[in-house]
Amino acid sequence: MTTPQSPSNVDGNAVAAQLQPILLDLVALALNGKQAHWHVHGRNFFSVHEHLDELVDDVRAHTDRIAERVVALGVAVDGRAHTVAEATAVFPEGFLADDKVLSLIIERLDTAIDHARKAVGPLEDIDLASQDLVLEALQMLEKHRWMFAATAK
Repeated sequence: MTTPQSPSNVDGNAVAAQLQPILLDLVALALNGKQAHWHVHGRNFFSVHEHLDELVDDVRAHTDRIAERVVALGVAVDGRAHTVAEATAVFPEGFLADDKVLSLIIERLDTAIDHARKAVGPLEDIDLASQDLVLEALQMLEKHRWMFAATAK
């Protein structure tokens, strides 16, 4: 099987090196967000439960955009379950109090935000289109972090 060729002179491998960690963070956020969505309980159940669904929807959309960008540049991405589990933190099993869910989600968002911020600079020199995708994802992640943190207070 042949690999797709990049449609431009962009170094797909260099882009993939920046985007792969972000992709893993986003896949993990979607999985952990759903796990928390199903198991959250407490006084803020409804608002946290609903906000987790919004987070998952937003994260999945950005996950797809980032993965498709790398693939469009002729490089395979790795979003397999074992790769995600090895590279990211997995939520605890079972029911969790709303304050614990908020704390864990904020930690995971902080990690994803950190990885995205670290990729912005290098991508400026490699591929502005990919940098734009990361900036869009970063804005989404920071918005959700702000909202979860406001709920946690």
